[in-house]
Amino acid sequence: MEPIRQHQDAFRVAGLTARTTNREENDPATARIGALWDRFFGEQTYESTPHRTTDVRLFGVYSAYESDARDAFDVTTGVAVSGGEGSLAIEAGNYLVFTGQGKMPQMIIATWQRIWQYFEAHPEIARSYRSDFEAYEGPDRVAVYIGVS
Repeated sequence: MEPIRQHQDAFRVAGLTARTTNREENDPATARIGALWDRFFGEQTYESTPHRTTDVRLFGVYSAYESDARDAFDVTTGVAVSGGEGSLAIEAGNYLVFTGQGKMPQMIIATWQRIWQYFEAHPEIARSYRSDFEAYEGPDRVAVYIGVS
């Protein structure tokens, strides 16, 4: 399935953040993203975050890229907020939106594999590496927004 190109307005997310790399995420001994989501749910961060908006989706945000997908980046598990200390800005801009549906975590892994394959097959499409995000509309549905120039 081809991604859909769309403009996304800016918004803010607050939650828990960790710094990682794709190399570290490929090794269960150093992976941080799964543990971050476990902590997010275990500490009920989605319920205790102040300044929440009416957007009920959960977000996985990728930001503060050192350079590109090969180097370090921040990942934030969170909810949409109207502002507040420590909230993260998702930049307005053009995004390619990839969707996935199915059982976690296999579904999100398969969606990211499709994303990597898509960009390998389309080197003429440049990623912006400013902010990318997963928007979860339920336990088995996601839309992954990849910022492009």
